[in-house]
Amino acid sequence: MKDGHPVRTTWHVDSGVLSVELDRPAGNILDAAMVASLRQVLREEAARPEVRAVLFSGVGDHFSFGASVEEHLPATVASMLDGFHALFRELTELRRPLLAAVRGQCLGGGLELASFCHRVVATPTAKLGQPEIMLGVFAPVGSFVLPRRIGQSAADDLLLTGRILLADEALDLGLVDALAEDPVAELLAWSRRHLETKSAASLGIATTAARYEFNEAFLEHIKRLERLYLADLMVLRDAEEGIRAFLEKRSPTWSHQ
Repeated sequence: MKDGHPVRTTWHVDSGVLSVELDRPAGNILDAAMVASLRQVLREEAARPEVRAVLFSGVGDHFSFGASVEEHLPATVASMLDGFHALFRELTELRRPLLAAVRGQCLGGGLELASFCHRVVATPTAKLGQPEIMLGVFAPVGSFVLPRRIGQSAADDLLLTGRILLADEALDLGLVDALAEDPVAELLAWSRRHLETKSAASLGIATTAARYEFNEAFLEHIKRLERLYLADLMVLRDAEEGIRAFLEKRSPTWSHQ
């Protein structure tokens, strides 16, 4: 972490890649401060015309444990969702290929960020999952992205069971594109091989074109999923019980309502 900011950036001139590291080990939690810093980086650094791609990774042993569980409580959940989803809306407008280098655990909101990227490389020991249902909630971004990335059946499995995938199974499903002991180095090498000779401006437009339908659908669906989360889910006793049980380090007592 530099000067109190939970995001660290590095400019790789040779490949034209802006490396964006989540810098709050051990969990690199995507709380409001982290999300605000990421959005600032997108506006001030990632949008520079010479940037060909943006590479997300985590400092330390893990990519990210996910969004802040504390911010899911009733008093803050609406503002948390608003900021978190704004990050993804801004990613749809960035016009840059997005890369994710995954080490260790990549869970919840961390997996939502990684799976939103165009190319994901993970270490062979990485663990990926969407465990929100274990807390009595669901993943709005994941509910949109995962069916499009790995198919509806595999997405249903992850979203409804909350189980954690090992890297080789994630590779087989297409959630991860490749495995490497050093995923950052692998993605930088991939960028040099495939992006270095491209016009950054043309590449940006091609990225927008390739994801035009995806982005349009995301912007529409995320509004509906956010309403479902706030108006239908967060009025349930079990949603608050699951969050409080996690914070209190106990098993939840479900009332099924």
